[in-house]
Amino acid sequence: MTKAAGPEAVRKRVRAFALGLPGAVEEFPWGESVIKVNKKVFVFLGVDDGSHPPGVTVKLKDPEAHAHALTSPGAEPAGYGLGKAGWVRIPLDEQGAPTAELLCDWAEESYRVIAPKKLIAELDGG
Repeated sequence: MTKAAGPEAVRKRVRAFALGLPGAVEEFPWGESVIKVNKKVFVFLGVDDGSHPPGVTVKLKDPEAHAHALTSPGAEPAGYGLGKAGWVRIPLDEQGAPTAELLCDWAEESYRVIAPKKLIAELDGG
């Protein structure tokens, strides 16, 4: 079994995965990294300057994925009312934090909720 990657390595992996999705771009509103598709955020990556604990926030409409994400240590519905719309913040520095692979799955789920159908078709190879 390999050693779990540290929070920054996990964050970088999720960022790289999200930016690899069709039409995805990174922007820095409020001084934090977000990944957008069609001018809409689908992953919040926060800041990487150490001023806040590392975390990833994604929108999960699938009830199973949403419930699973909330079982992650320290996970909570996102602030600013976003939690009511299915957004979940998952800390990366907690013991037992999700793997980069699982976070990438959730980033793709979030992308599929936000992206236009033509980009989802492109992702699916159609």
